[in-house]
Amino acid sequence: MEFGLWEKYYEEILDDFGFSRSGDEESAKLLDEILSTHGCLTLDELSQIVCFSDKFIVFGAGPSLKEHILILKENYDLKDYVLVSADGATTAMIEEKLVPDIVCTDLDGNLDDILLANIRGANIAIHAHGDNMDKIATLPSYFDSVIGTTQSQPVGNLYNFGGFTDGDRALFLCVALGASQITLAGMDFGDMVTKYSRPNLEEDVEEADEFKRKKLMYAEKFTNWIAENESVDVVNLLE
Repeated sequence: MEFGLWEKYYEEILDDFGFSRSGDEESAKLLDEILSTHGCLTLDELSQIVCFSDKFIVFGAGPSLKEHILILKENYDLKDYVLVSADGATTAMIEEKLVPDIVCTDLDGNLDDILLANIRGANIAIHAHGDNMDKIATLPSYFDSVIGTTQSQPVGNLYNFGGFTDGDRALFLCVALGASQITLAGMDFGDMVTKYSRPNLEEDVEEADEFKRKKLMYAEKFTNWIAENESVDVVNLLE
């Protein structure tokens, strides 16, 4: 999605959630400064790393995630797919002895598991927004093979492929990497939230609060936009 089109959705999100555009821009500038110092991947470099396939699987942190991982392990040759986890879904993959090729994160998942995935070869797409500046200030320098993203105007080393949540941003990244097919695992878009999405939950699965439900609504909206407007076959294992 070109930024000119994305900006219209972005302004809607800022208004709907009461987010600060200046906060997003400040966070993006900080991430860019860190990546300029420590090094980062370009989109072309990441494309070369995952050029072994144009079929992608995106793992979301929804209630169906573990069931879908088992289905995939039993019925798919996962070596033929680029595996992309959305933030906290990385933990479930690690638990099932899978390592994503790419992790899309705004750094609020289980960072130990994301670091472990990185050590085992995962490339990390770190996203800057106004609410994660404290983590950006300290964490990106611990990772190797990083590509930076923002939801505001792209700056320096950062990209904006479109998307709002870790899950639908992962889909837009797959499109930018030339995906012809994207399979969705654990992408429920419902009213429930899991410990993989919110590590501080008392139960493994709980009813989502209004903020999370609204985010899931946007995630579904942008997923549908990709299916309807991009030259990619989107397959949801829920269907």
